[in-house]
Amino acid sequence: MKKKHHHKKKISPFKKWTGKLHLWLGLSVGLIIFIVSITGTLFVFKDEVENFTRKEVIYHNEQNITQKQVLPIRTLEKMVDEQVKEKFKIHWVNVPIDKKMSYQFYWYEHNTETWNYFDEFPIYKLAYVNPYNGKVLKVYDEKNGFFNIVKSIHWSFLLKQDWGKYVVGIPVIIFIIMLISGIILWWPKNKAARKQRFSFKWENVKSWKRKNYDLHNVLGFYASIFALIFSITGLFYAFFVVQAMIYFVFSGGSTAYPDFSHITTKAPIEMRTDSTLDKVIATVQAKYPDSYGFSVDLGHPHMDDHEHPNFEVYVKHLSYSYHKSSSLIFDENSGELLHTHDMKDKNFGEKTVGANYDIHVGSILGLPTKIIAFIVSLICASLPVTGFLIWWGRRKKAKKAI
Repeated sequence: MKKKHHHKKKISPFKKWTGKLHLWLGLSVGLIIFIVSITGTLFVFKDEVENFTRKEVIYHNEQNITQKQVLPIRTLEKMVDEQVKEKFKIHWVNVPIDKKMSYQFYWYEHNTETWNYFDEFPIYKLAYVNPYNGKVLKVYDEKNGFFNIVKSIHWSFLLKQDWGKYVVGIPVIIFIIMLISGIILWWPKNKAARKQRFSFKWENVKSWKRKNYDLHNVLGFYASIFALIFSITGLFYAFFVVQAMIYFVFSGGSTAYPDFSHITTKAPIEMRTDSTLDKVIATVQAKYPDSYGFSVDLGHPHMDDHEHPNFEVYVKHLSYSYHKSSSLIFDENSGELLHTHDMKDKNFGEKTVGANYDIHVGSILGLPTKIIAFIVSLICASLPVTGFLIWWGRRKKAKKAI
């Protein structure tokens, strides 16, 4: 009886070395990519989960609000302080446009003289407050909350952000190289092979190794373009050079990001009263009645480390996304509007930089893009697992051959 000869397909040296590179890089950063992808998957539906679990306090349920007045913001601040009794000052407040929604008061302090997430943020708390009577409905410890811990693992492995972001960022650069090398390895030589690589043909396949190989190849191919987008938008936070490049490319070659630090308070300090911020809030509410809400820094000028020589207000236009926003600068003494920077004032580079977070977490177009982000993150988490199993199976096969 004649022996059957199995002719091995000849692999080009380029593909052979691409395969080796793909394998070595995968074994070196596979576990990190798995953790980063899984935490990314868990974070995608943060807003939906919180909107559901906090629905009792997101709305204050105050009756007959058309006949009632919201309390002055400094009065609310004092009342919240008295109820929560926190040693830190309230940092900022989120004011919703919807009158039925609660105000959100935040405590947030950042300490850079440390090495881990838990010490880096001495406090990050949020109180939901009824603005008509000043009652604190509930306080959440955001720092120790599930989603912020997940976010910190994803961002810096619970290490200090300044350098922890490189512990994640460098493996993500390696992951991008792996995605490109994976596409090169996937790319078929002929039409017949191409057909097989776009879908699962498992009718007559019993081997788990074959199924695992197909899972790695087919899912990896379909996820690759989105995985590249999510990886690059993630590197935006780890490396300033990525931010600069994105801004440079999309602004049409501009290197100077708009700077409004020259806009300073003009009015004398004698004009400032406890109602200056109420004037600011009323101006924003009148100017953007169709927005979702805005945040106001509650800094106490000249009494503490107030961040700016004026009041900056950030307006969020959509409930599900941050990319449509406006920023306003007010005189901290008179409450007069000094400068407005709306979407129409931004160049395409600014808009792209502003949309980076929403693209990264999949909220750019709401639920459809979030579902894509969730599925792609899950596939990215599966790739190191299926890739490791391919290598393990071949390793055992090679041992048997010896």
